[in-house]
Amino acid sequence: MNARRITRKIKVGNVEIGGGAPVSIQSMTNTDTRDAAATLRQINTLAAAGCEIIRCAVPDDAAAEALREISASSPIPVIADIHFDYRLALKSIESGVAGVRINPGNIGEPWKVKMVAEAAGNAAVPIRIGANSGSISPKLRDSLPPGEEGVLEGLVCSAVEQCEMLESYGFKDIKVSLKASSVPVTVEACRRFSQRSDYPLHLGVTEAGTPERGIIKSAAGIGCLLLEGIGDTIRVSLTADPVEEVYAAQKILESIGLRDSAPDIVSCPTCGRTEIDLIALAETVERYISQCKAAGKRFDLKKIAVMGCVVNGPGEAHDAALGIAGGKNRVIVFRYGKVIANLPESEGWAFFQQELDKHLI
Repeated sequence: MNARRITRKIKVGNVEIGGGAPVSIQSMTNTDTRDAAATLRQINTLAAAGCEIIRCAVPDDAAAEALREISASSPIPVIADIHFDYRLALKSIESGVAGVRINPGNIGEPWKVKMVAEAAGNAAVPIRIGANSGSISPKLRDSLPPGEEGVLEGLVCSAVEQCEMLESYGFKDIKVSLKASSVPVTVEACRRFSQRSDYPLHLGVTEAGTPERGIIKSAAGIGCLLLEGIGDTIRVSLTADPVEEVYAAQKILESIGLRDSAPDIVSCPTCGRTEIDLIALAETVERYISQCKAAGKRFDLKKIAVMGCVVNGPGEAHDAALGIAGGKNRVIVFRYGKVIANLPESEGWAFFQQELDKHLI
């Protein structure tokens, strides 16, 4: 893996971004922001899952006002997601958000962008410039070559122009995202921008789709860039419960060595010998491990195994510090291939969880 690209460091609330800080995980609420209680419930759930920064849509004044309560009570920094209306950005800053996401190109006249920049500067609130394939101005688009080359060059030009616009107003507390639904376009646009600017980059593949497709597209695009040392914060955009975005982001960071992956979780594919609900069991184990990590806990286990066959399970996973394997209505739990318990299937997970908890540090 290439060395991390050195970028400027900014702070979103208490989370450092860029300048060598750990890559942070973001998501976005899908509740009605005007319903502060519901939005806070979802934020708390996402924070428990490992989300470190949260973005909330701000469609109107009521949503901007609700951000006052949301920002004050949220366990993680809140970013206001603004489109078109600069007044909503101003009101969100007044409500105490930790960051604002805008596309200066759709805010309107330069004086409106200047007002947002001045308010954000006075409040020490960073601005995320969001450039996506749907936000390239018609004037710029007409000057670009057709096809994907035009889109990616448009993304880079838009991001650079928007950074320069904010800089002209004396504002430099910026992070940038360049996103397209195409993985190759997203990757190349981020590469080109990173060669022209040292602002920290937020990575993601927009409109990635359902988990079945979206996680693969996000892993390919985000993972590729992170392995090249590009990227300071990420969101896995999915048509799904935002919690799934957080878990996917964690797994991407773990798989490329930017987060502690211990314990490594292995599970066998299902086959004709599988006589338990192996998929549900494996998902339960993964979710529990993720929840523990999100709560700041760690395990002193290097590898655990979830296997579907009591005959081959302990043998194939004999190097696992702790494992569970299923048979007909029964499960066995083993350490380094040695069986330590033979239980009814209904008791298997509870026992296995107790064994896992013995290794919490």
